[in-house]
Amino acid sequence: MDRETVNDSDAAIEILAPAEQRVPLVFSSPHSGRAYPDAFLAASKLDAHAIRRSEDSFVDELFAQVPHHGAPLLKALFPRAFVDPNREPYELDPAMFVEALPAFVNKRSPRVAAGLGTIARVVANGAEIYACKLSFAEARERIERCYQPYHEALEDLITQTRTAFGTCILIDCHSMPSIGGPMENDAGRRRQVDFILGDAHGRACNRSLTGLVEETLREMGYTVVRNAPYSGGFITRNYGRPETGVHALQIEINRALYMDEATIERTDDLAKVAENMSLLAARLAALEPAALAA
Repeated sequence: MDRETVNDSDAAIEILAPAEQRVPLVFSSPHSGRAYPDAFLAASKLDAHAIRRSEDSFVDELFAQVPHHGAPLLKALFPRAFVDPNREPYELDPAMFVEALPAFVNKRSPRVAAGLGTIARVVANGAEIYACKLSFAEARERIERCYQPYHEALEDLITQTRTAFGTCILIDCHSMPSIGGPMENDAGRRRQVDFILGDAHGRACNRSLTGLVEETLREMGYTVVRNAPYSGGFITRNYGRPETGVHALQIEINRALYMDEATIERTDDLAKVAENMSLLAARLAALEPAALAA
């Protein structure tokens, strides 16, 4: 496995950018980070393998070719289990902390109730992460060091793209377990779908964008559904504002297509899926912005 450990001075994000951005596209991979701070691992009751269950492992590699099509790819280097940029800035479970949380913290969201807030209580299979309670200062430090740089970079990319092209298409890239997790409505059942497209039921982007991506993936031989069980997380819903020219679409890829979920290792099929994601990026790059204006 290629999990990485880091010290506190290491960068939180990386942007893979073309020499010149040629298309109104931005790709985001918020959950593929695998640089685990040593202090975080020491504070966890999970081993270094189990802690990775929440990772969207290798999704950044699946979309690594998008700069060749003229678009930037923003990726988190920190892991989702450490801090989750696909949440509000402060969605925190009060039971996880030694002191009372400030009034501005969202303590009652469905994500918090599921143990998957900005600082998660559990990994994707429901296993508890921490052996002891945290201080709020620790949560604030993670959010300021990792979460905020991610969103500052994403906001900059969106603004620059919209300024240059008059519109921006944000593709938020994720993966899903091949078997429904314990907190999902298909818990324990093998998923028969390859891709789930989340557009917040048409609110985060023009439906023609969702339709184009769905059509392209189906032509590649994949099974595709929309918005069930994933209709788009915080990034899709927060940045997707079609009325302002920003269209956001979340893509969930079944991990069984490209990796061994038990060992968290790439399979030989990863190259094929990556090639298809490059073809999808090319199809999106050829899209006329006027097609999204309707």
